[in-house]
Amino acid sequence: MGRWEPNSEQRFLVAAIELFGEIGFERTTVAAIAQRAGLTARTFFRYFADKREVLFNGSEQLQKTMVDALAGAPAEASPVDAVAAALAKAADFFNEERRPFARVRNAVIAANPELHERELIKLATLSAALAAALRERGVDGPDASLAAEAGMAVFRVAFMQWVSESEQRGYGEIVDESLARLRALAGG
Repeated sequence: MGRWEPNSEQRFLVAAIELFGEIGFERTTVAAIAQRAGLTARTFFRYFADKREVLFNGSEQLQKTMVDALAGAPAEASPVDAVAAALAKAADFFNEERRPFARVRNAVIAANPELHERELIKLATLSAALAAALRERGVDGPDASLAAEAGMAVFRVAFMQWVSESEQRGYGEIVDESLARLRALAGG
């Protein structure tokens, strides 16, 4: 095996998610992930601190993408419309190529309380980042938090629909429908 292998991070991600789906998160070891990827455990640790990190890979990128989209929304956009721009941009992240990974990831996290807690922390961090971006746009503190939390509710509901086994629609379509439903509920 050479000192550098192309696509190592992606190979580890694919190997880990396959093993999590086949034998479960708890029974999967870093050594098994490395072996499945055709790489070494030492190389694994260049990309991930531990096997849990595989499940949360990309969360910082998602947050940056969403915050940048919110910040880039037109100046006249309402706080909810700015958050909607962030949610729409997340659709680029949750594409069809990621759906199988996301389905296994979701099942693993749901079955492990420690991972579920970590997921909730990541979602709270994302909400806080969106609220901060709204404040930078001049939205009042409580209104910024309320709009960000409402957006995160849409995010969570849409994501859970998107990862369900029977769902065929794209994440963006589900987000658009969920936002329309939220607006109808809030208006009524």
